[in-house]
Amino acid sequence: MVETGRYLYAVAAGLPGGTVTTVAGVGNAPVEVVEHAGLQAIVSTVDLSEYGEEGLRRNLEDLAWLEETARAHDAVVRTASEAAPTAPMRLATIFFDDDGVRRCVEELDDDLRAALARVDGRVEWSVKVLASRRPSSAAASGAPSGGADYLRRKKAESQARESAESGAVAAAERVADAVAAGAVAVRRLPPQDPRLSGLEGTMLLNLAALVDQGDSDAFGARMDELADAEAAVSVAAGPWPAYSFATLETR
Repeated sequence: MVETGRYLYAVAAGLPGGTVTTVAGVGNAPVEVVEHAGLQAIVSTVDLSEYGEEGLRRNLEDLAWLEETARAHDAVVRTASEAAPTAPMRLATIFFDDDGVRRCVEELDDDLRAALARVDGRVEWSVKVLASRRPSSAAASGAPSGGADYLRRKKAESQARESAESGAVAAAERVADAVAAGAVAVRRLPPQDPRLSGLEGTMLLNLAALVDQGDSDAFGARMDELADAEAAVSVAAGPWPAYSFATLETR
């Protein structure tokens, strides 16, 4: 007999009925809602041979499994957050049954309600700033004419590289200032590895910005302007669920 548990994606407030039934959960499982104290816990059923303690210890080392699970988790959270204030749970938050889910909601009640109030009527924007990859303008063509010429070229290349790095850092801080000016709150997160971000180049800043919904379009337009104006960096920005401002730890 297969032993099953409940995978908890997020907890929402005022989630319209049927919202999350349109999206598949991890393992392509149907997504359901467990009501408790006026909040909606978003769950699906999982096989504990895969999502139990031993299974997770093995699977969390499998990058393909991790990516697939993270994508499904994010799809459910995104669907809920587009319809109601939503507090995402960390990946692979598992309980034996719905009673365990309800106890979790009960234990986190104060923190959940504070987090949901914080993101109500607001959108989280991810803003990533990367150094632009461009050939050095100081690079000379042809072979050096001698030792002195070689040293001059190396010095010029080093100076050009330092200037480019300094310019990129200054540009990144200008972007950070613009983000802060348009947001209710900003968090600086650790730069991501290109394998995780899918973006090429050295990440200088990884920002999460909480923006009032009424200001979201203007904020996005401002990020587009900066992406065009700041030649020393590239700017990747877009809205996503409030992982940085509402995610709660459950263990």
